[in-house]
Amino acid sequence: MAEQVRAFVRVSGPPNSSFLVGYPGISATLPRIEGKVEIRPSSGYSAPVAISLVRICLQRRETIHPAAENVAKRHLGTPRRDTTDVVGKELLLYRCATGREAEKVMAMDLPFVLFIPYGRGGEETNRRIPPASLQLPSRTAETYYELVVTVQQGQSMQNKYAFPVPLQRYDTLSTFGMYNRPEHKVANVDNIVTLGISLPRWSYGPMDPITVYIKLAPNLDWINKARKVTIQKITLSIEEEITYNPEGDEPTKKINRLQKHSQTIGVKLPEEGYVTNMGIIFPHKDLRDANGIIRRGQPAFPNYEVTSFTTTSTLYKIEFYLCIKAQLTSARDITLRQPIVICPLDHQACKEEMDAIEQAAKDASSVDPNNPMLPARTIVLENDHNALATLGLCLVGGQKKPLIE
Repeated sequence: MAEQVRAFVRVSGPPNSSFLVGYPGISATLPRIEGKVEIRPSSGYSAPVAISLVRICLQRRETIHPAAENVAKRHLGTPRRDTTDVVGKELLLYRCATGREAEKVMAMDLPFVLFIPYGRGGEETNRRIPPASLQLPSRTAETYYELVVTVQQGQSMQNKYAFPVPLQRYDTLSTFGMYNRPEHKVANVDNIVTLGISLPRWSYGPMDPITVYIKLAPNLDWINKARKVTIQKITLSIEEEITYNPEGDEPTKKINRLQKHSQTIGVKLPEEGYVTNMGIIFPHKDLRDANGIIRRGQPAFPNYEVTSFTTTSTLYKIEFYLCIKAQLTSARDITLRQPIVICPLDHQACKEEMDAIEQAAKDASSVDPNNPMLPARTIVLENDHNALATLGLCLVGGQKKPLIE
C-alpha cells in the first residue's frame, strides 16, 4: 500500500486584516474569528490528500509557575501547572460522504467563523468572556490562544495543527462612563483621625496620571486627643496583587509595589481637617530597544506597554490597588487600599478606539450569529477537471510540469 500523503494545513484571515473581527468584551461588536482553512498536499507532493474530517476550534491555554522568577525555587518548588479549554464551540468544517473512508482531495478551502463568547451564558466556563492574552515576566503566569485545526486522514491518521491568535479585551477602556464616576472611601484605625479619599475615575493605562483627593479629619468627639496629632507624611503607591490558583484549595498571593510617591507634611492636624491632592503616574514598559526599534513580539501575545493589567483567568488573577498611607504622631498610622482597574491602553488610545468600536457595532448588527453568511467553500477533488492547476501544475506528455498561464 502506498504511503499516505500528509496534508499541508494553513489558516488565513480576511484580506488585509487579522483573524479577529470585533472587540472581545464588548458584546455589541459580536467578537469573532473569521478566516479559512486551506489544505493542500504537503511540500514536494502533487498527489491527492485523503481527507475524512476537518474541525476547528479556539483553544485557550493557561500556565502558572509562581516559583519561576527564582532560579532555586524554579527547580525545587512545585512544577508548572497548566490547563487547556475550548473557547465557545468546536466547528465541523468538512466530513466526507457517508460510506466512504476519505475523499481524495487536491485542494480545499473551508471558510469559518468562530464566535467568541461575550458573557451571556451564565457561569459555564466556555461561555465566559475569555481573558486577554498575557505573559508575565519569567512566565510566572501566561494565557494564550490557538486556533486548532483537526484533520482526519482515513481511519489511522489524525493530526492537529495549532496557529497562535493574540486576543485583547476592550471592556476596561478608561473612556467608558462606568469608570468615570468618582469613587469615595473612608478609613480610620483608632477613632481619633479619619482618612477619606476621592478618585475622579478608576481606570488607567500606561503613563496615565492618577490624581487622588485626600482628607484627614479629626474626630470631634475626641478633639483633645486629635489636637495632639501631627501629620508626618502621606505616601501614595500603586500595588499589583497577583493571586495564583484563585479558585483552588490553596491560593497564593504576591504583591508588587509598582510606583511610590511620598509627600512630607509635618503639620498639626487642624480642627477643620487637612486636605491635599496627590498624583502618581502609572508606569509603562518601553517597547523600543536602545536603538529606538520596536522588536517583533511573540505571535501569541500582543505588544503591551504595561507588564500586566487587570485580568481574571482560571489559574490566576491580577488586581491593582491605590494605597494611601498617612503617617501620624500621637495616633496610629492609617492605610487605605482602593481597587483600581488597569487597562493595556492609555487614555488617549482608548479615546481613539471608541469610533472604531462604534463602527464595529454597526457592522455587527447585520451579522446573524446563528447563520453567518460565509463565502462558498472550495473543494477540488482528484478527478476534477484541471485539478492539478490548483497546485500550479499541468500534464504535458504524461508528465507533471509547472503551469505557465
